[in-house]
Amino acid sequence: MKQEPVINPYIAIGLGVLSISTSAILVKLSTAPAPVIATYRLLFTTLLMLPFIFLYFREDFQKIEMRDLLFCLFSGIFLAIHFILWFESLNYTSVASSVVLIALQPIFAFVGTYIFFKEKLSLKAFIGGGLAISGSILISWGDFRMSGMALFGDLLALLGAVAVTVYFLFGQTVRKRLHLMTYTFLVYGMATGTLFIYDLSLGYSLGPYPEGDWVYFLLLAIFPTLLGHTIFNWALKHVSTNVVSMSILGEPVGASILAYFILDETVRLEQITGGAIILFGIYVFLKRKRLTLKSADGGLKQNV
Repeated sequence: MKQEPVINPYIAIGLGVLSISTSAILVKLSTAPAPVIATYRLLFTTLLMLPFIFLYFREDFQKIEMRDLLFCLFSGIFLAIHFILWFESLNYTSVASSVVLIALQPIFAFVGTYIFFKEKLSLKAFIGGGLAISGSILISWGDFRMSGMALFGDLLALLGAVAVTVYFLFGQTVRKRLHLMTYTFLVYGMATGTLFIYDLSLGYSLGPYPEGDWVYFLLLAIFPTLLGHTIFNWALKHVSTNVVSMSILGEPVGASILAYFILDETVRLEQITGGAIILFGIYVFLKRKRLTLKSADGGLKQNV
């Protein structure tokens, strides 16, 4: 018998989406180079987790198999690549364009989960996914500029979407065997190490930076990472990568609202319309991929 989740995974994922919506804003506010922001974000996250790992999860590390350790390593590497590409894209294009392109990861998640986990989508789930992706494109339609550095930023964001999908696919495999705290600590730690190597190899300075930047680094660790990515990693034990990826499509809505109030970026009619389409598409998709908390044998199952 499988243990039922403490809270409904979909409620948890909703909180995670709200948390990650702050990420692009905090990155935009920081003056540090993109790889350095990513490095300190994950370093602070790892340090915040360390006391809990030491007190409650030390014994877990004695039970980890080499295969799981390798999967965590690859997951951490692709998480680091995702942050480098995405944070760098924000230097060349708008929050709306960058966040929307990152949110197109379900396209790659659909392919990946079909190839590696043989997951199939129902027609209604496929329609819901298509609606959400269409809404994402509509949100940033006015921001897409098909030349110059803006196009370069858009390409970086799209590659970042590929990287984060691979990160989730590795996580879906390992999370069913490792405790959330153990898994995320390993992945964040390995991602931090990857980023340090990247920074030193390319000559990025690790300091000093203005006091405000250190506040942004800490906030990035707390909100979009601990209360965002960690929640998504927890949810991967109970739902598919497809469900998590589709839910993250709600991030452009939250990020666009925050960008309007904090960065004075305008909110256009197509962004409002696209946000409504995204939310409706997510609803249609998740209604078909909902988690049935109690099955006939008292375990967990997914309806597809």
